[in-house]
Amino acid sequence: MKGSKKTRSPGHTRKRLALGVEMLCSQSGQSLLELALLTPMLLALVLGTIEMGRFAYISILVGNAARAGAAYGAQSLVQSVDTNGIQTAADNDFQNNGQNVSNLTVNSSTSCGCDNGGTLTSAVCTSSGNSNAGGCNAGHWVVMVSVTTSGSFSSLFGFPGIPRTLTLSNTVKLRVVQ
Repeated sequence: MKGSKKTRSPGHTRKRLALGVEMLCSQSGQSLLELALLTPMLLALVLGTIEMGRFAYISILVGNAARAGAAYGAQSLVQSVDTNGIQTAADNDFQNNGQNVSNLTVNSSTSCGCDNGGTLTSAVCTSSGNSNAGGCNAGHWVVMVSVTTSGSFSSLFGFPGIPRTLTLSNTVKLRVVQ
């Protein structure tokens, strides 16, 4: 048997060719290919959902800080002009939710007017820190405190066409108790 070459039958070659064609038409790699093509899209969807949740959370905190500052100022005429107290109330609300107060800006102001049956007419405040801050010919005197808070949201991930840092702002206006 030395020197003899083993020959393969033509049927054996056809079987190998059929097996190769069958492997090319196999669906065993299709799932892997689909996963490889869809993974970037699914990852972008998950990261986008996380960022939108963080954005909504910071937006809610900025709004709540404005409400806290306005609630402090609305307690009395004296507190309505206490800008330091309003700032502290807003900062405390923002900070108590785990945020850095350096990311929050608070501005407050008072406005006066005459309320006549639900219609508010603006008037000049002579001194909103006392109960005789002004008077009305018709209706009753009203003092309003307005608090505007602004905070910044910094994205964890960069998305094309969307800035990495966004500024959020909220204004709350409440009637001061007299």
